[in-house]
Amino acid sequence: MNEHKFPGGLYGLRVFVVEDEAMVAMMLEDMLEDFGCIIVNVAGSVDSALEQVETGPQIDAAILDVNIGGQMVFPVADLLVEREVPFIFSTGYGPAGLSERYPHSQTLAKPYEAAALADVLAGCCLRAPPHLHPWQNLG
Repeated sequence: MNEHKFPGGLYGLRVFVVEDEAMVAMMLEDMLEDFGCIIVNVAGSVDSALEQVETGPQIDAAILDVNIGGQMVFPVADLLVEREVPFIFSTGYGPAGLSERYPHSQTLAKPYEAAALADVLAGCCLRAPPHLHPWQNLG
């Protein structure tokens, strides 16, 4: 494990990843582990993601690829909004329409580096209401 120091107290953050490209998902998992995050699950389809949010363990934050196998990830984002789970969008298509539909989300443009991911993830989580910060008591 790399011993990088990243901002925002990400250690112990339980992160859910929705990404349909295996190599991107593996790279993302490595980055998150380097930050000290706990990867709750990785979903490669919208249906799988919805099921995992409904039935899986608690999630502190999520990273959502916008286009999952030709299907938009919006049903997952809507469910996360309903459950007050902060999330960021990861996309190679640009942020068009995302900030209007999800004003509290942030967008990370692919490809990205670890430092950019850490900054955006920390910002996303710190903007969430304080009662949604349980991981900050872990480290």
